Amino acid sequence: MTENQQETGHLKRTMKTRHLSMIALGGTIGTGLFVASGATISQAGPFGALTAYAVIGVMVYFLMTSLGEMATYMPVSGSFSVYADRFVDPAFGFAMGWNYWFNWAITVAVEAATVGVVMGFWLPNVPSWIWSAAVLVLITTINLLSARAYAETEFWMAMIKIIAVIAFLLVGLLTILGIFFHQPDVAHNLSAGGHHGFIGGFGGILAVFMVAGFSFQGTEMVGITAGESETPEKSVPAAVKQIFWRILLFYILSIFIIGAIIYYKDPNLLRSSETNVAVSPFTLVFKSAGLAAAASVMNAVILTAVVSSANSGLYASTRMLYAMAVDGMAPKIFKKVNPKSGIPVPAVIATVVVGLLTFVTSIFGQGLYYYLVAASGLTGFIAWIGIAISHYRFRRAFVAQNRDVNKLRYKAKWFPVGPLLALALSIIVVIGQDTTSFKGAILDWNWPGIVTTYMAIPLFVVLYLGYKIKHHTKLRKLTEIDLDSDTRPLK
Repeated sequence: MTENQQETGHLKRTMKTRHLSMIALGGTIGTGLFVASGATISQAGPFGALTAYAVIGVMVYFLMTSLGEMATYMPVSGSFSVYADRFVDPAFGFAMGWNYWFNWAITVAVEAATVGVVMGFWLPNVPSWIWSAAVLVLITTINLLSARAYAETEFWMAMIKIIAVIAFLLVGLLTILGIFFHQPDVAHNLSAGGHHGFIGGFGGILAVFMVAGFSFQGTEMVGITAGESETPEKSVPAAVKQIFWRILLFYILSIFIIGAIIYYKDPNLLRSSETNVAVSPFTLVFKSAGLAAAASVMNAVILTAVVSSANSGLYASTRMLYAMAVDGMAPKIFKKVNPKSGIPVPAVIATVVVGLLTFVTSIFGQGLYYYLVAASGLTGFIAWIGIAISHYRFRRAFVAQNRDVNKLRYKAKWFPVGPLLALALSIIVVIGQDTTSFKGAILDWNWPGIVTTYMAIPLFVVLYLGYKIKHHTKLRKLTEIDLDSDTRPLK
């Protein structure tokens, strides 16, 4: 293996700083913000929703600074699977990698199915599976071309989403000021009719935690793209810094404007769903400003967000499968790379096949499809937990081996508060997914609901214990952790 191959892991470093920054900036802007944000206000009230998103936003920021520190120092594709293996335990890395691959392979199918529903807004008489199949062909083609092709596509799709949010913020602000038509009763709306802006107390906020957590899924992709960045020591820190402003500007301001203009009991907010663009709070605000084409415009933006999610999901899952194959945790065929494009073609094809099979079950076997989607539901949060644990161990190993933390090119702030806070909140979000199913005596619990909600956890445990028992792995000693392979120069 040449020095260049060792450094890049056979992949080509073709992504520029602007790509990573835009992937970070637009990566989590999707149906969670454009549609589901309305339901969070009806659940917890304007200030309850703001509190939940702010807390989860702080957690995600710390999580990304943790990932940013590791990815800047050790920019490898499939990053947090590699970090979990190297800094914690090989079995932990194995379970993390397969868990994340499975999550995004299923998500590709889910988003493909969603595209068909979204297109039904304009062309209700065309079978939805045609649009879904077309999107699968499109994202497969993009991902087979080059990492640069994926990054460039994401750059422009993220740009569309960001323009939509900025337009929404401007229109919303002008509506609040009474410049567009009548001025809404902002004080009445924000206070939720005299409830001080909070509905349902702590329980309402906890319920929104779940939605907010899912809305931010995907930010961790910055760590995966680091393996194909031209200058990860510059690109990754720049992308991580963007995350804070994205959380503050896009989510917090958007929810504030929705809460100020639309009363929390508005039936349209209560009916918010991932596929009904007519009740998107963004559509409602645009319509209140007299913009008649709001529904069509927002449907186009939501379509962009769904295709972007499918495209990113295919990219992330194939890089994770490739990284596991390189480390001997997946079949060797998946580490084969096209020498011209730098694309792990077998990994792409395998992931598309799994996504395609999952999509077929959505048409012919709704029961199986439902369980597949449920099994992938919590895997993103499990990845976050793994990132927090890996960073805590990485920094402790760095100190245990008498290395100077101040020489790291990017240093996560507030260690160890950051990873420990992210770990604690991620666990709370995972446990709190479906607390209502545990009411009453154990025999009266809603076991079908519990199984579908928490299925990802036993799957992760089985992967972890299976690998651990087979290979007799142990927790790596801090003084023996490899901090030299695949690294970039320090300051």
